[in-house]
Amino acid sequence: MPNSSSLTQFLLLAFADRRELQLLHFWLFLAISLAALLANGLILSAVACDHHLHTPMGFFLLNLSLTDLGCICTTVPKAMHNSLWDTTTISYMGCAAQLFFFFFFISAEFSLLTIMCYDRYVAICKPLHYGTLLGSRACAHMAAAAWATGFFNSLLHTANTFSLPLCQGNALGQFFCELPHILKLSCSHSGYLREIGLIVISACLGFGCFIFIVFSYVQIFRAVLRIPSQQGRHKAFSTCLPHLAMVSLSLSTGTVEHLKPLSISSPSLDLIVSVLYSVVPPALNPLIYSLRNQELKDALKKLITGCFSEAINSPSACYGPH
Repeated sequence: MPNSSSLTQFLLLAFADRRELQLLHFWLFLAISLAALLANGLILSAVACDHHLHTPMGFFLLNLSLTDLGCICTTVPKAMHNSLWDTTTISYMGCAAQLFFFFFFISAEFSLLTIMCYDRYVAICKPLHYGTLLGSRACAHMAAAAWATGFFNSLLHTANTFSLPLCQGNALGQFFCELPHILKLSCSHSGYLREIGLIVISACLGFGCFIFIVFSYVQIFRAVLRIPSQQGRHKAFSTCLPHLAMVSLSLSTGTVEHLKPLSISSPSLDLIVSVLYSVVPPALNPLIYSLRNQELKDALKKLITGCFSEAINSPSACYGPH
């Protein structure tokens, strides 16, 4: 059997054996990618260009859009390439890079979601302290901490995983280089247990963030229930509940995928669970967290209207000199 020093590539799991289904997966992932790129690109442009969105929440939405783009661009393009060209290979270094960047963006994203929940908690439950607790410097420090947490968490897992001897073949039972499926190829029991320990620690930290999010939303809901306006309560609940549902989906499916026993593992279950935590949340986050924000929707309308007006009045700006 090959060991890690002789491995040059891994074999990823194909979505389907039939060519028609492979092409269907390609077009589906292409649609998801284009929708995510368009939505997050619009959010980045709106937040950067509209001074009304230069707020703590606008700043965190900008960072969240960057992590969403990173997650989508790390896993989906390679899956699309393999489906289109009917191949399953990924290079050893490409696999290591994919694992590193996916862990980096997904860890930073969960930290940002926790910070955004804290932002909503302070805004609703402690509005008089909002300017003090969420000043520009505090926001910058929290965002930097989120990105740094993602970087060091990813570096730790990637370095530890790819330092293990891999001698159980090179076939990964997943459509991208996912940590549990690389660990299955390891023939070092102590190294395997060490990485499992690191995963458990990461899961505990993630669960701690989830407890904080739930506690914050409980306090938010209690404050919202005191709002006399029925419309105000409905708006707050319709905003907060999807946030909580998306965080729950990401954490539960990610935890199941990384900590489930090998005895209940199956290719179809692994594919479904991995798509639910690696593709669905980054694709839906712009809709749930951003496009339900009235200020952001107004900024997007202004941005799109301005672009169309400029294109109509100055066609040379779009098509260049003839």
